[in-house]
Amino acid sequence: MDLEALRHANFSTLNTAISDWGTVVKSLTRLEKQSRDDMKAKADKANWAGVNATVSREFISKTTGEFSDALTQATSIHNILKDTYDELVGYRDKLTKALDDGFERDKLSVYGEKGGGFRVIAAVHPEPPGTKEKAEALRHTIQVLLGAATTSDSTAARALKAIAEQADYGFSGAKYADRDSAADALKKADDMAKLAKDAKKMSPEELAEFQRTMSKYKDDELFSAQFASKLGGKETLQFWNDLAEVHRGATGEELKQLQSIQRDLSMTLATATLSDADGMQEWKKRVLDEATTAFRANSSDPLRPNGAMGYQVMSSLMHHGKYDSEFLDAYGKQLLKMDMAPAGSPGMGTNDLWKAGNVTDLVFGKDNGSDPLIGYMKALSHNPEAALETFDDKKVFEHMLESTRYTDRDGSVAHALEAATTGIGDGERPTDVRPHSKAQVALMQEVMHAVAQPGTGADLVNKATGESFGDMAAAYMPEISRSVSGTGAESIFWSNSQDPDGLNKLDATRFLYETARDPMGRAAIIVGESVYTASSLEAHVAQPELFDGKTEDAVKAISTNAGIIEGIVGHSVADSEIAGDLEAEKEANDALKTKGDTVKSFLAAGVGVGTVALVGTAPAVAAASAAVSGFFGGVAGMAVDRLIDGQQIDGALDQALYDSGGKLNDSLESTNVQTQESAIKAMEKHGSKELTEDATRNMIRLATQAGWNDSDNMLEDAHARPAA
Repeated sequence: MDLEALRHANFSTLNTAISDWGTVVKSLTRLEKQSRDDMKAKADKANWAGVNATVSREFISKTTGEFSDALTQATSIHNILKDTYDELVGYRDKLTKALDDGFERDKLSVYGEKGGGFRVIAAVHPEPPGTKEKAEALRHTIQVLLGAATTSDSTAARALKAIAEQADYGFSGAKYADRDSAADALKKADDMAKLAKDAKKMSPEELAEFQRTMSKYKDDELFSAQFASKLGGKETLQFWNDLAEVHRGATGEELKQLQSIQRDLSMTLATATLSDADGMQEWKKRVLDEATTAFRANSSDPLRPNGAMGYQVMSSLMHHGKYDSEFLDAYGKQLLKMDMAPAGSPGMGTNDLWKAGNVTDLVFGKDNGSDPLIGYMKALSHNPEAALETFDDKKVFEHMLESTRYTDRDGSVAHALEAATTGIGDGERPTDVRPHSKAQVALMQEVMHAVAQPGTGADLVNKATGESFGDMAAAYMPEISRSVSGTGAESIFWSNSQDPDGLNKLDATRFLYETARDPMGRAAIIVGESVYTASSLEAHVAQPELFDGKTEDAVKAISTNAGIIEGIVGHSVADSEIAGDLEAEKEANDALKTKGDTVKSFLAAGVGVGTVALVGTAPAVAAASAAVSGFFGGVAGMAVDRLIDGQQIDGALDQALYDSGGKLNDSLESTNVQTQESAIKAMEKHGSKELTEDATRNMIRLATQAGWNDSDNMLEDAHARPAA
């Protein structure tokens, strides 16, 4: 910015723009609140079916997200414009004062020149003593002000342009309080990209600075996109390969530092892929093009002739963060085509495909990065939409699930399946209701069917997969309850699922039985059933109109269902011959406490319990009551408390709730007590014109016993079991 431009600047147009954007922000604030609290809230609670259950709810959810992003983008633009206006007006006023002071005090005049320069000359002759020094000082002051104004103007323009380029369609979620923060993010991105050009030359101080910067800016959209674009796709892969090679065998504090860098760099790149900027389109294309390139830190080393393949390097940076769905789809199709290429049964030949040649440990943790499907599955576990799209291909689903028998990718595949079936990303804490779509229910049925296969399904459940399978069972407790209870129980076991009857009873029974063999899987089922039972009982006690019949019939059906599901779990434990194993008991009790604590944190927050689906949406008649929130938290929370508080690690003598080392009748009694207490607490809280305490306790006792007996008969028909 030259002297005359700043001296005579009229910022009225900019001020008008700021006022207009302020109006936009106010309007969008109102619209965003309405869309979130009114439109989306009603859509989440609506008992829709058919097209409305899929298209309308999804459209409203995305529209609400667009309003939120629009508000964020408008706020950022308003903040940057306002901050820039304040700065430029300030620089103009300082310039005016400097010019006035120079003339009045030191008799100096300043003239602009063609091309943007300026001259400072004495306004009187002869020149007073010291005029030359004073003129130089004024020239310096003016130059500093012009430089600052130029920086303010140019960086604001760059930041606004970058924000606009983040999304080809819709709006960007980039959020900035002022021009400085946006400009600093872009400058830091340039600096870090320059550092990452050669990992082998990074000093310890530079590596520490890289770590701090990535940690600070990993969620910043402008920083992430600018960093990745500036560095380049191939260069990103080369950087990580070289850094992993340089720090091979890291231990102690160095290892912790590299783990932090890997996590934050992964999240930075994930954030970057969400950008539609031209630079990021080129970055994505280059990464895909270089996927089969061998990256070597030292091509002349005879002991290391083969470097890591591009797939291996990129996937090692996919363990954290939510990558763009379209990028994951394109990357996954290429990678899966290669992984599925070996001949033979599904999944059998994949292990040897990635083991040859490379000896670079690309992951500073348990994995070594040689199998790129582990990192890719981790990425899918953080993006449920992409995960569901991937597993929608039955050949891919079969291949990936079967490949867990021959590789170490079982845990990552299970996490990806959990995300796909539940709609909740790994580590995510949802704040909204997410009904299961038909595609999700269909995938869950495929998972259940695979695990339910006699002779082969049981092998799919282990320490790496058990918890995810258990979480999936908990999330599908409404659908499982419907499948177990059969036709006629629809108005008892409410569900907002788009296909509430989409699970097969036989497969569900076997799936629960096999999953219950794993302590964490068993814990998830127990907590999920207890919460669903408690919330269902409370719903029917609080709102008898939910069921067109006697409330006691609904309570009886819910109690029978609890007996069946807990009976399947109890028989699985007994059949596994671990009942007297104190170590196994301790592991199970610890798992139950861990899972219970997690579920309680969700209940306390007043949202759907993570991977535990509670009572689904009630019919329109109940819309005005608490049931429309999707669940009743109070009684469900107490149910979890009883589970946790009942745990005692005292071996076979322990009689606490769900003591996995106890006898089958202890588990039955635990189910009975748990169900009774949930019903009584609901009656105390809401009152009941139909139910009395003694009669209800006796009814539940008989119903859970009947359900327990039914579970034994069901397992005899469904599963080969050990002889007594």
